[in-house]
Amino acid sequence: MRPLLAVLAMGYAAWAFAQGGVQIARVGVLSPFIGPDSGFFEIFRQRMQELGYTEGRNVAYIYRASEDYDRLAHHAAEMVTLNVQVIVTAGAPGARAARSATSKVPIVIANVGDAVAQGFVDSLARPGGNVTGLTSLNAELSAKRVEVLLQAVPALESLVAVREAAGDSGPVRATESAARGRGVRVEVMQVRDVDELPSAVAAAAAKHGGALVFIPGTLFASQSRRIVELVAAHRLPAIYPDSRYVRVGGLLSYGPNVTELYRQAAGYVDRIMKGAPPGSLPVGQPTNFELAVNLETARLLGIPLSPEIVLRADIVVK
Repeated sequence: MRPLLAVLAMGYAAWAFAQGGVQIARVGVLSPFIGPDSGFFEIFRQRMQELGYTEGRNVAYIYRASEDYDRLAHHAAEMVTLNVQVIVTAGAPGARAARSATSKVPIVIANVGDAVAQGFVDSLARPGGNVTGLTSLNAELSAKRVEVLLQAVPALESLVAVREAAGDSGPVRATESAARGRGVRVEVMQVRDVDELPSAVAAAAAKHGGALVFIPGTLFASQSRRIVELVAAHRLPAIYPDSRYVRVGGLLSYGPNVTELYRQAAGYVDRIMKGAPPGSLPVGQPTNFELAVNLETARLLGIPLSPEIVLRADIVVK
């Protein structure tokens, strides 16, 4: 089996110095983000450049993006027909679309919730098949976000968890369990597309939820600035999946450094291009988690953040 995998890996890679020149690697970038805020492709491409991949010289990117799953699946199938050597994507929709298109072309997931529970890999240590990449432990982190939010707003009696309708259910269950374990009422609100964001935030405010918790999702990641502005208009405290939201005015966030996950995805692509079978590359997990706070937003909301939270914060926006 191992020799066969090695042969398949060399076929997957198709990247080597050829006599008379350098063969150009074809990398499919399947993005579930169309909003301006994710930075996925730009960050990934920059890291690839650092690893020695220069567009037009030894790499060509086949870039396609959509927030619609059917379009993503169509784009993934197109990449297979264009003979890409690897597909890199992010989030559950991108991973599902890529897997629907191929069981042979290597797939690198730059960031997904529970990769095992969602069926993308057999295990983190031994992914098997043609998929590997990075998982961000969304369920465990969702419980931690509730804890951080309650430290910032100790008198909180209720919250609204906002999730993408097509997202992973694990983080939602973890959020509900953590809140109810602290005696906090919780209601879940689902968002199907970006056009529903204004009405969803308004409805959450109308329910008199004391605060909002945003469950990680690809739709939210590409709309971070807009989401923060909508929440600010209703003067609600909220905690977000990562520091990108806090940098544009969100109150709190707790989660992995998403930029670093996108950069690490380039490392997986590099190893596959050099012959590593994707199923043999263990799925990576974040090792560093960032607590971010925005002191100006706290002041505007009249929330006196404790010195303990501010001192613990890795990122403080003043």
